[in-house]
Amino acid sequence: MAVPKKKTSKSKRDKRRATWRHKAAIQAQKALSLGKSILTGRSTFVYPSAEEEEEES
Repeated sequence: MAVPKKKTSKSKRDKRRATWRHKAAIQAQKALSLGKSILTGRSTFVYPSAEEEEEES
């Protein structure tokens, strides 16, 4: 049966979790910023809507 060889220190565990949470916070901020820019109409990037896709086909 597989078992860990050594216990991971709390500092290593906390560092790993902090990195993961920081990456998630950055992605959430980017998503919020994009959503706000789309709502205000100042966005230069938008996903194509379903209506535009049907017209192209």
